[in-house]
Amino acid sequence: MLHECITSKNAPKAIGPYSPAVKLGDMIFMSGQLPIVPETGELISDSIEEQTAQCLRNLEAILKDAGLSLQYVLKTTVYMTDLSEFGKMNEVYGQFFSEPYPARCAAEVSGLAKGARIEIECIAVDTRALEVICSQEGCANCETACDRGE
Repeated sequence: MLHECITSKNAPKAIGPYSPAVKLGDMIFMSGQLPIVPETGELISDSIEEQTAQCLRNLEAILKDAGLSLQYVLKTTVYMTDLSEFGKMNEVYGQFFSEPYPARCAAEVSGLAKGARIEIECIAVDTRALEVICSQEGCANCETACDRGE
């Protein structure tokens, strides 16, 4: 197998035949995380703010076990059962990410597992090896914005 499963004792276990995250090369594809408290297996509360934070904490836990952080997330998809709560979700979401923010898609869905109001999935890239090369050799060997003087 070329890909590996990534799990975390600090995130909810999969509730079906899927992996919480799969890594292939430097790419990490994370399954949608519900606002489930890992210790109890139950939803954190009915609050969209608390549910958003728990989804993101679950993503963080899986990334941490892969040696990464939310800084490595390039793309998120947010599924919500009520987009009128987007502003509240967005406020909490902004506390977990910093610039440059990941690309994002948000969509309203008719329902989510366990009656959750939100589910968040993401794609991350492990750029640590490239970061080491660039820090040691500069960007002379990289085709990046640094090479273009940006």
